[in-house]
Amino acid sequence: MFPKNTWYVACTPDEIADKPLGRQICGEKIVFYRAGDGKVAALEDFCPHRGAPLSLGFVRDGDLVCGYHGLQMGCDGKTVAMPGQRVRGFPCIRSYAVEERYGFIWIWPGDKELADPALIHHLEWAVSPEWAYGGGLYHINCEYRLMIDNLMDLTHETYVHSTSIGQKEIDEAPVSTRTEGDTVITSRFMENISAPPFWAMALRANGLPDDQPVDRWQICHFTPPSHVLIEVGVALAGKGGYHAAPEFKASSIVVDFITPETDTSHWYFWGMARNFRPGDPELTVQIREGQGKIFGEDREMLERQQRNLLEHPQRKLLMLNIDAGGVQSRRVLDRLMMQEREAEQARQATRIA
Repeated sequence: MFPKNTWYVACTPDEIADKPLGRQICGEKIVFYRAGDGKVAALEDFCPHRGAPLSLGFVRDGDLVCGYHGLQMGCDGKTVAMPGQRVRGFPCIRSYAVEERYGFIWIWPGDKELADPALIHHLEWAVSPEWAYGGGLYHINCEYRLMIDNLMDLTHETYVHSTSIGQKEIDEAPVSTRTEGDTVITSRFMENISAPPFWAMALRANGLPDDQPVDRWQICHFTPPSHVLIEVGVALAGKGGYHAAPEFKASSIVVDFITPETDTSHWYFWGMARNFRPGDPELTVQIREGQGKIFGEDREMLERQQRNLLEHPQRKLLMLNIDAGGVQSRRVLDRLMMQEREAEQARQATRIA
């Protein structure tokens, strides 16, 4: 259901600031913590002594100590010590490739030997002082691809988010879908319309009038395994739309990192990066709170959709032209998962030979 030889967002640094964190990712139960050198480590969340979750333990002198009987584990998955016992001969547990970058902890849940940090996409907004970011995390009980579908077709905003970012012009604007390698891009542009409540607030925050017609854009970028970054914004009508000068617009990037937990649940790291008034922390909080409410509306819809699909697995879903972004994204995922299976089969054949 999901590629494993790739990078996913696992958690944020604050989640492992005081104690280990247990989190299931792509079906793998993993414990995250900071080792003695301050670097993040990730191990199988399973004590080799009695099978207790290591995430219920604590860190001492850089080693992860099981909270059941005190077995100490190194960040390489090897047993280190245990009070009054010889444990050096215990078999290793699995360790995972992890990277801390752009304000997130990234995990490679597949073959550790294939993990290449260079494959983590560069995020300019996360390293530039000209941008500000605020976000959060939701646990959502639906398959991760349903969230990708949701984000690659923003028609639902008119209905699910009618009091914040939705408006009828979204329905009426044509959608363009294209692929560039493994990236799928859907675009929608609306001209000479009224700004919905969220964007009226953003215009005011940027010192612009909120009662004048605007040009609005939504450009959704899917990159595997499950990342959707959406360029969004409004500009005063007639000033160039998406290409308008900064003094005439309010624009942002909606950040969506979708990490599978199981076949029917995922971790949703959401946020917004903006390049106007980046030094205003109060505005960051205001936008984050508004965005959190919007994504909460998505969560209810998606979880109920998942329950319906599980209750009626025989039903075939209809596809419309607005679904092209989600359909193309799934095709990319299907191809990558097939390549991953074929590569694993080839490695197994080589080992046998």
